[in-house]
Amino acid sequence: MAKESITCEIKRHIGILSCSTSGWRKEFNEVSWNGGAQKYDIRDWSADHRYNKRASTMTREEAEALYVLLGKELKRDGE
Repeated sequence: MAKESITCEIKRHIGILSCSTSGWRKEFNEVSWNGGAQKYDIRDWSADHRYNKRASTMTREEAEALYVLLGKELKRDGE
């Protein structure tokens, strides 16, 4: 049985969250996996985007919920 290829296309680069000394970058992007619907994605990428590591993808609704939770958490930490 042939191994199926998984494709990932970065539809929109939103920003870099951090960079490691090895050149890998933790990025926030909008991606399409296997031609599917675009999702927000936080993932480590090699500088040339040829390789990536496991991470988290989320729908717009999930990103909105995360935004609310982060706002509450950061406000709490600032008190």
